[in-house]
Amino acid sequence: MPTVFIPGSMRELSAGQAEIQVQGSTVREIISELDESHPGIKDWLVEDNRLKPNISVAVDGVVSPVGLLQDVEQDSEVHFVAAISGGCLGGMLAAV
Repeated sequence: MPTVFIPGSMRELSAGQAEIQVQGSTVREIISELDESHPGIKDWLVEDNRLKPNISVAVDGVVSPVGLLQDVEQDSEVHFVAAISGGCLGGMLAAV
C-alpha cells in the first residue's frame, strides 16, 4: 500500500500522523482516500480539480509534472510539498 508523508503544516488534518498508508493507483485516488479518513485534506491540496498552484507532489522522489494523474505503485512513497517563496527585498541587502 502506498505511504503518504504528511507535511507538518497538514498534520492537524491527519490527527498528528506523519505517515499514512492508503490505497490508490493515482495521486487523485490517494487524495480521495485520505480525505475520507481525514476530512479537509482534499481542500488543502486541490482547487478546481487540480493540485493547488503552491503544492507539488513527488512520487518515489520524483516531482510529478502531471499532478493528480501521476501513477502510484503499491510500494510508492508520496510527498506533498508546499512551495516556499522568498528572496530579498530591493535595498534590504544594502542596509545590512
